[in-house]
Amino acid sequence: SGAAISVATGPSVGATGTSNSSNIITISNYIFAPMVLKVAPGATIKVINGDNVVHSVDDNSGLFNTGNIFPGKTKSFKAPKKPGRYHYFCAVHTFMKATIVVK
Repeated sequence: SGAAISVATGPSVGATGTSNSSNIITISNYIFAPMVLKVAPGATIKVINGDNVVHSVDDNSGLFNTGNIFPGKTKSFKAPKKPGRYHYFCAVHTFMKATIVVK
C-alpha cells in the first residue's frame, strides 16, 4: 500500500458554474435532448450519441453539420453567432428534429 492518489489540477468539467456545462445535446432512442437548446452566440455545443446507430446534427439551412457521429462518440460544433432559432435534423434519420435558440 502507500500508493499516492494523484489529483488532477486542471479545470474540472461542469464544475465551473458557467453556462457551458449545459451546451450539450444528447441523442438517445432516436431523440435529441433537449428538444430546444438555448445557447450564447458562437458557443461550443457538444453532441453525445447514446444510441447504437450513427446519427448527425444538420442545420436545415446548412449553417452547421457534425457529419456522422458514431455510436457512443461525441462531436462538437459552434453555434451560429447571429441570434435566432435554428432548426436541425439527423441526416441519417430525418424524422429526428430539434431546435437551437441563440440569444
